[in-house]
Amino acid sequence: MSAPPAAHPWTRIAITGASSGLGAALALACARPGVVLHLSARNRDRLAATAAACREQGAAVQEQQLDVRHAGASRAWIESMPGLDLLIANAGISGGTGGATEPPAQIRAIFETNVTGVLNTALPALERMAGQPPRNGVRGRVAVISSVAAFVAAPGAAAYCASKSAIQRWAEATDATERHRGLRIHAVCPGYIRTPMTSVNAFPMPFMLEPEDAARRTLDGIRRGRTRIAYPWPTYAMARVAGALPLGLRAAVAARLPSKPVAAS
Repeated sequence: MSAPPAAHPWTRIAITGASSGLGAALALACARPGVVLHLSARNRDRLAATAAACREQGAAVQEQQLDVRHAGASRAWIESMPGLDLLIANAGISGGTGGATEPPAQIRAIFETNVTGVLNTALPALERMAGQPPRNGVRGRVAVISSVAAFVAAPGAAAYCASKSAIQRWAEATDATERHRGLRIHAVCPGYIRTPMTSVNAFPMPFMLEPEDAARRTLDGIRRGRTRIAYPWPTYAMARVAGALPLGLRAAVAARLPSKPVAAS
Protein backbone atom coordinates (compact mmCIF):
# COMPACT_ATOMS: atom_id res chain seq x y z
CA MET A 1 0.00 0.00 0.00
CA SER A 2 1.30 3.47 -0.94
CA ALA A 3 2.03 5.98 1.79
CA PRO A 4 -0.32 8.97 1.91
CA PRO A 5 1.00 12.03 0.09
CA ALA A 6 2.86 14.55 2.20
CA ALA A 7 1.32 17.99 2.52
CA HIS A 8 2.27 20.22 -0.39
CA PRO A 9 2.75 24.00 -0.06
CA TRP A 10 1.03 25.12 -3.29
CA THR A 11 -2.43 26.67 -3.44
CA ARG A 12 -2.62 27.52 -7.17
CA ILE A 13 -1.92 24.53 -9.41
CA ALA A 14 -2.43 23.83 -13.12
CA ILE A 15 -2.29 20.34 -14.64
CA THR A 16 -2.58 19.38 -18.30
CA GLY A 17 -3.79 15.95 -19.40
CA ALA A 18 -5.81 15.70 -16.18
CA SER A 19 -8.58 13.48 -17.54
CA SER A 20 -7.00 10.09 -16.80
CA GLY A 21 -3.87 8.21 -15.75
CA LEU A 22 -1.13 10.13 -13.99
CA GLY A 23 -2.75 13.50 -14.67
CA ALA A 24 -5.96 12.55 -12.89
CA ALA A 25 -3.99 11.00 -10.01
CA LEU A 26 -1.94 14.19 -9.65
CA ALA A 27 -5.08 16.32 -9.57
CA LEU A 28 -6.62 14.17 -6.84
CA ALA A 29 -3.37 14.15 -4.85
CA CYS A 30 -3.29 17.97 -4.96
CA ALA A 31 -6.98 18.50 -4.17
CA ARG A 32 -7.78 19.81 -0.71
CA PRO A 33 -9.57 22.80 0.85
CA GLY A 34 -7.84 26.08 0.05
CA VAL A 35 -6.35 24.81 -3.23
CA VAL A 36 -7.40 26.16 -6.63
CA LEU A 37 -6.90 23.62 -9.40
CA HIS A 38 -6.83 24.56 -13.08
CA LEU A 39 -7.31 21.29 -14.97
CA SER A 40 -7.21 20.77 -18.72
CA ALA A 41 -7.52 17.86 -21.13
CA ARG A 42 -8.88 17.05 -24.56
CA ASN A 43 -11.64 14.73 -23.35
CA ARG A 44 -14.35 16.90 -21.80
CA ASP A 45 -16.32 14.10 -20.12
CA ARG A 46 -13.35 12.43 -18.42
CA LEU A 47 -12.03 15.83 -17.38
CA ALA A 48 -15.38 16.65 -15.79
CA ALA A 49 -15.22 13.42 -13.78
CA THR A 50 -11.75 14.30 -12.46
CA ALA A 51 -12.87 17.82 -11.61
CA ALA A 52 -15.92 16.53 -9.71
CA ALA A 53 -13.75 14.15 -7.67
CA CYS A 54 -11.38 16.99 -6.80
CA ARG A 55 -14.27 19.21 -5.71
CA GLU A 56 -15.46 16.43 -3.42
CA GLN A 57 -12.08 16.69 -1.67
CA GLY A 58 -12.61 20.40 -1.08
CA ALA A 59 -10.62 21.98 -3.90
CA ALA A 60 -11.92 24.83 -6.07
CA VAL A 61 -11.62 23.61 -9.66
CA GLN A 62 -11.57 25.41 -13.00
CA GLU A 63 -11.71 22.96 -15.91
CA GLN A 64 -10.86 23.68 -19.53
CA GLN A 65 -11.08 21.48 -22.59
CA LEU A 66 -7.71 22.07 -24.25
CA ASP A 67 -5.45 20.60 -26.90
CA VAL A 68 -1.95 21.66 -25.86
CA ARG A 69 -0.80 21.58 -29.47
CA HIS A 70 -2.66 24.87 -29.95
CA ALA A 71 -0.27 27.57 -28.76
CA GLY A 72 -2.79 30.42 -28.64
CA ALA A 73 -5.37 28.48 -26.64
CA SER A 74 -2.69 27.20 -24.27
CA ARG A 75 -1.34 30.69 -23.62
CA ALA A 76 -4.86 32.05 -23.10
CA TRP A 77 -5.53 29.31 -20.55
CA ILE A 78 -2.39 30.16 -18.58
CA GLU A 79 -3.06 33.90 -18.76
CA SER A 80 -6.62 33.41 -17.46
CA MET A 81 -5.25 32.33 -14.07
CA PRO A 82 -5.00 35.05 -11.39
CA GLY A 83 -1.82 33.42 -10.06
CA LEU A 84 0.06 30.15 -10.41
CA ASP A 85 2.40 28.35 -8.02
CA LEU A 86 2.87 25.10 -9.94
CA LEU A 87 2.25 23.95 -13.50
CA ILE A 88 2.49 20.23 -14.21
CA ALA A 89 2.81 19.78 -17.98
CA ASN A 90 1.57 16.21 -18.08
CA ALA A 91 -0.32 15.91 -21.39
CA GLY A 92 1.37 13.43 -23.70
CA ILE A 93 0.83 10.58 -26.12
CA SER A 94 2.77 7.49 -27.13
CA GLY A 95 3.02 5.11 -30.02
CA GLY A 96 5.43 2.47 -31.25
CA THR A 97 6.57 1.14 -34.58
CA GLY A 98 4.69 -2.15 -34.54
CA GLY A 99 7.93 -3.76 -35.66
CA ALA A 100 8.02 -1.68 -38.84
CA THR A 101 8.73 1.89 -39.89
CA GLU A 102 7.04 4.42 -37.64
CA PRO A 103 4.36 6.31 -39.61
CA PRO A 104 5.27 9.95 -40.31
CA ALA A 105 1.91 11.20 -39.05
CA GLN A 106 2.45 9.45 -35.72
CA ILE A 107 5.96 10.88 -35.37
CA ARG A 108 4.66 14.40 -35.94
CA ALA A 109 1.74 13.93 -33.53
CA ILE A 110 4.04 12.69 -30.76
CA PHE A 111 6.49 15.58 -31.12
CA GLU A 112 3.72 18.17 -31.45
CA THR A 113 2.10 16.96 -28.22
CA ASN A 114 5.05 15.83 -26.10
CA VAL A 115 7.48 18.63 -26.97
CA THR A 116 5.66 21.58 -28.54
CA GLY A 117 2.61 20.97 -26.34
CA VAL A 118 4.74 21.05 -23.20
CA LEU A 119 6.39 24.31 -24.27
CA ASN A 120 3.01 25.83 -25.20
CA THR A 121 2.05 25.82 -21.53
CA ALA A 122 5.46 25.88 -19.80
CA LEU A 123 6.78 29.01 -21.49
CA PRO A 124 3.73 31.21 -20.79
CA ALA A 125 3.67 29.86 -17.23
CA LEU A 126 7.29 30.86 -16.65
CA GLU A 127 6.61 34.33 -18.03
CA ARG A 128 3.60 34.67 -15.75
CA MET A 129 5.40 33.37 -12.68
CA ALA A 130 8.42 35.65 -13.18
CA GLY A 131 6.25 38.66 -12.32
CA GLN A 132 4.84 37.18 -9.12
CA PRO A 133 6.15 37.92 -5.63
CA PRO A 134 8.20 34.99 -4.29
CA ARG A 135 6.87 32.52 -1.74
CA ASN A 136 9.61 30.99 0.36
CA GLY A 137 12.12 32.28 -2.18
CA VAL A 138 10.40 30.74 -5.22
CA ARG A 139 8.10 32.60 -7.61
CA GLY A 140 6.79 29.46 -9.29
CA ARG A 141 7.52 25.95 -10.45
CA VAL A 142 7.02 24.05 -13.71
CA ALA A 143 7.20 20.26 -13.75
CA VAL A 144 7.32 18.49 -17.12
CA ILE A 145 6.39 14.83 -17.28
CA SER A 146 9.16 13.07 -19.16
CA SER A 147 9.94 9.35 -18.74
CA VAL A 148 12.78 6.95 -18.02
CA ALA A 149 12.48 6.36 -21.78
CA ALA A 150 14.37 9.66 -22.10
CA PHE A 151 17.58 7.80 -21.22
CA VAL A 152 17.41 5.05 -23.83
CA ALA A 153 16.84 5.30 -27.58
CA ALA A 154 14.54 2.30 -27.88
CA PRO A 155 14.17 1.27 -31.55
CA GLY A 156 10.54 0.24 -30.94
CA ALA A 157 9.43 3.69 -29.75
CA ALA A 158 11.77 6.12 -31.45
CA ALA A 159 9.61 9.25 -31.49
CA TYR A 160 8.37 8.73 -27.93
CA CYS A 161 11.88 8.28 -26.50
CA ALA A 162 13.21 11.25 -28.45
CA SER A 163 10.35 13.52 -27.39
CA LYS A 164 10.74 12.61 -23.73
CA SER A 165 14.50 13.12 -23.93
CA ALA A 166 14.00 16.56 -25.45
CA ILE A 167 11.79 17.86 -22.65
CA GLN A 168 13.90 16.22 -19.93
CA ARG A 169 17.03 17.96 -21.17
CA TRP A 170 15.24 21.25 -21.75
CA ALA A 171 13.82 21.19 -18.22
CA GLU A 172 17.10 20.38 -16.50
CA ALA A 173 19.12 22.93 -18.46
CA THR A 174 16.48 25.62 -18.03
CA ASP A 175 16.22 25.03 -14.29
CA ALA A 176 19.90 25.90 -13.96
CA THR A 177 19.44 29.26 -15.69
CA GLU A 178 16.02 30.26 -14.31
CA ARG A 179 16.89 29.97 -10.64
CA HIS A 180 18.18 33.54 -10.65
CA ARG A 181 14.60 34.66 -11.40
CA GLY A 182 13.22 32.59 -8.55
CA LEU A 183 11.79 29.94 -10.89
CA ARG A 184 12.27 26.18 -10.71
CA ILE A 185 11.78 23.58 -13.45
CA HIS A 186 11.55 19.87 -12.68
CA ALA A 187 11.99 16.93 -15.07
CA VAL A 188 9.78 14.06 -13.90
CA CYS A 189 10.93 10.72 -15.32
CA PRO A 190 8.60 7.89 -14.26
CA GLY A 191 8.92 4.24 -15.14
CA TYR A 192 5.91 2.18 -16.17
CA ILE A 193 2.59 3.38 -14.75
CA ARG A 194 -0.65 1.44 -15.00
CA THR A 195 -2.58 3.74 -17.36
CA PRO A 196 -4.51 3.42 -20.64
CA MET A 197 -1.25 4.35 -22.42
CA THR A 198 0.59 1.28 -21.10
CA SER A 199 -2.37 -1.12 -21.20
CA VAL A 200 -1.74 -1.88 -24.89
CA ASN A 201 1.91 -2.91 -24.39
CA ALA A 202 2.67 -6.59 -24.94
CA PHE A 203 6.26 -6.44 -23.69
CA PRO A 204 7.42 -6.84 -20.07
CA MET A 205 6.94 -3.77 -17.87
CA PRO A 206 8.83 -4.44 -14.62
CA PHE A 207 8.20 -2.49 -11.43
CA MET A 208 4.84 -1.22 -12.67
CA LEU A 209 3.45 1.59 -10.50
CA GLU A 210 -0.13 2.54 -9.77
CA PRO A 211 -0.98 6.14 -10.78
CA GLU A 212 -1.53 7.14 -7.16
CA ASP A 213 1.96 5.99 -6.17
CA ALA A 214 3.48 7.80 -9.15
CA ALA A 215 1.62 10.99 -8.23
CA ARG A 216 2.89 10.80 -4.66
CA ARG A 217 6.49 10.31 -5.81
CA THR A 218 6.17 13.17 -8.30
CA LEU A 219 4.81 15.68 -5.81
CA ASP A 220 7.31 14.62 -3.15
CA GLY A 221 10.19 15.19 -5.57
CA ILE A 222 8.90 18.64 -6.52
CA ARG A 223 8.37 19.55 -2.86
CA ARG A 224 11.96 18.50 -2.10
CA GLY A 225 13.25 20.71 -4.92
CA ARG A 226 14.76 17.92 -7.02
CA THR A 227 15.51 18.92 -10.61
CA ARG A 228 15.37 15.33 -11.89
CA ILE A 229 12.67 13.16 -10.34
CA ALA A 230 13.25 9.63 -11.68
CA TYR A 231 11.47 6.60 -10.24
CA PRO A 232 11.33 3.77 -9.37
CA TRP A 233 15.09 3.48 -9.06
CA PRO A 234 15.39 -0.08 -10.51
CA THR A 235 13.64 0.99 -13.74
CA TYR A 236 15.70 4.18 -13.89
CA ALA A 237 18.91 2.18 -13.40
CA MET A 238 17.93 -0.30 -16.11
CA ALA A 239 17.21 2.55 -18.52
CA ARG A 240 20.60 4.13 -17.86
CA VAL A 241 22.35 0.78 -18.40
CA ALA A 242 20.36 0.08 -21.58
CA GLY A 243 21.17 3.55 -22.86
CA ALA A 244 24.88 2.84 -22.45
CA LEU A 245 24.82 -0.38 -24.49
CA PRO A 246 26.39 -0.41 -27.95
CA LEU A 247 23.82 0.51 -30.57
CA GLY A 248 24.13 -2.79 -32.41
CA LEU A 249 23.54 -4.80 -29.24
CA ARG A 250 20.60 -2.61 -28.29
CA ALA A 251 19.02 -3.15 -31.72
CA ALA A 252 19.51 -6.91 -31.44
CA VAL A 253 17.83 -7.01 -28.04
CA ALA A 254 14.96 -4.83 -29.22
CA ALA A 255 14.34 -7.14 -32.19
CA ARG A 256 13.55 -9.98 -29.78
CA LEU A 257 10.91 -8.05 -27.85
CA PRO A 258 7.24 -7.52 -28.84
CA SER A 259 6.73 -4.13 -30.44
CA LYS A 260 4.55 -1.35 -29.11
CA PRO A 261 1.41 -0.81 -31.26
CA VAL A 262 1.65 1.85 -33.92
CA ALA A 263 -1.42 3.93 -33.16
CA ALA A 264 -0.78 6.84 -30.79
CA SER A 265 -3.06 6.87 -27.79
